Amino acid sequence: MRPALLALAAALGASATLPAEAFDLKILHVNDVHSRVEPISRSDGPCSVKDAEAGACFGGVARLAAAIANERARAGTTPVLLLDAGDQSQGSLFYTVYKGRDAAEFMNAMGFEATAVGNHEFDDGVPVLSDFARSVRFPVLSANLDLTREPDLAALIAPSTVVEKGGERIGTIGLTPPDTAELTIGGRTVGFGDPVAAARREAERLTAQGVTKIVLLSHSGYALDQRLAAEVPGLDVIVGGHSHTLLSATDPKAAGPYPTLVTGSDGVGVPIVQAYAYGKYLGDLTVTFDERGVVTRAEGAPILLEQSLPEDPAMVARVAELAVPLEAMRTKVVGTSAAAIDGSRDTCRTGECQMGNLVAEAMLARTGDQGVTIAIANGGGLRASIDAGPVTLGEVLTVLPFQNTIATFQLTGADVVAALEGGVAEVEAGAGRFPQVAGLQFDWSRTGRPNESRIEAVRVRDDAGRWVPIDPAVTYTLVSNNFLRTGGDGYKVFAEKAVNAYDYGPNLEDAVIAYLTAENAPYRPSTDGRIRETR
Repeated sequence: MRPALLALAAALGASATLPAEAFDLKILHVNDVHSRVEPISRSDGPCSVKDAEAGACFGGVARLAAAIANERARAGTTPVLLLDAGDQSQGSLFYTVYKGRDAAEFMNAMGFEATAVGNHEFDDGVPVLSDFARSVRFPVLSANLDLTREPDLAALIAPSTVVEKGGERIGTIGLTPPDTAELTIGGRTVGFGDPVAAARREAERLTAQGVTKIVLLSHSGYALDQRLAAEVPGLDVIVGGHSHTLLSATDPKAAGPYPTLVTGSDGVGVPIVQAYAYGKYLGDLTVTFDERGVVTRAEGAPILLEQSLPEDPAMVARVAELAVPLEAMRTKVVGTSAAAIDGSRDTCRTGECQMGNLVAEAMLARTGDQGVTIAIANGGGLRASIDAGPVTLGEVLTVLPFQNTIATFQLTGADVVAALEGGVAEVEAGAGRFPQVAGLQFDWSRTGRPNESRIEAVRVRDDAGRWVPIDPAVTYTLVSNNFLRTGGDGYKVFAEKAVNAYDYGPNLEDAVIAYLTAENAPYRPSTDGRIRETR
């Protein structure tokens, strides 16, 4: 055994000498693909002709299919398990038009063997998820769903499955984020239980059936996956998603090593893997089990699906066929930007970002004649960046894929501050609730207590245009999107305290397009310090 593997075997709590009965399993995995059927750019948006000419495109289902086929061939006699950790839904015009039917077709063709239910699978309600689950030829998994009020869906979703590979039984458990009811409108008829308790319960059930090799397919986020590894006995591997985390031993931008090893309650190391998002990488992990089902070795790396890698020709043709109805939408030019507009997840969920300013200002401009003075959007509602130059309808819909409507309402200053407190409460977890604002400035610090004392100052404009402290007793008129106004992303204060709410304004993307094509053309993206984090 090589020295590096000797160290890894020791970290996994096993002998460095592999027994004759050792069983190798190659796990290929993706997570958070978010309907990126076609190749993407460096900024995770649509791959333009300019990007393609520069060789700067990544992923796409045709390249993913070819990479999976190549890795299966390279595996030789080693069994291969192909998994998806959730959130195939939402993020491009393919989902807008096909609502997951395309994803089901492509995943069937690639031979996926299980998928977890992600939070975005509920974006368009239970019927769309049910259609997807009926269409795929592999199990759809979540162990922490209460589907009592959705018996039809209950018949389609399983807590776990057992797959036979090389004569060995591999148990696979699924998990869904417990806050999905807050993250998506469609999850409100479904209960979301504690993932740790659910994983423990299902692992115990599989173990009692004699299954000694268990993979947790966890759409829970990197931080929670580490807790699951430490607290749930019987787990051998965690394949994660939800936090869009890149794990790598070589990439300096990675959040941790691939695999990340966490010592479990039984003293054995549990490898955790995740492969960023948007189909940009194919995760590739090989694990070795001893005769007891204990992992003695785990090695691998995410495969960057660069443009230089081949694409599956049949898949290329099918993608082109499905793209025909989308062309009129995505090629229609609706504005121009003088520079790239940053809408990246890392920026918009931790502080002021250019895309957040654009969307918030667009909402404020659309409703200013109604007496609205404050706009609040959620960073998690911004799903991509936009390159400099002509801005197409397709790009706007990729940034704003949820088809939210503009909502207006009134709140006291005190409740506005409370909403901002909630908005910055989970910034360390990369939560999508981070507030992007217009007509408002606020200072905050992550050293304060979440939901209590992180907001240090809030300022609004007075009649003379000066920035003045918000008055807790004054009632202000706000604009947001209907998802937040009805309590989404943790904004319960909007649902519980709003007065004179109207949730059925124009679509959010229409307001942004109007803003881009008005006197702001060409749009000049910027930040101006309206959100300031103090240290």
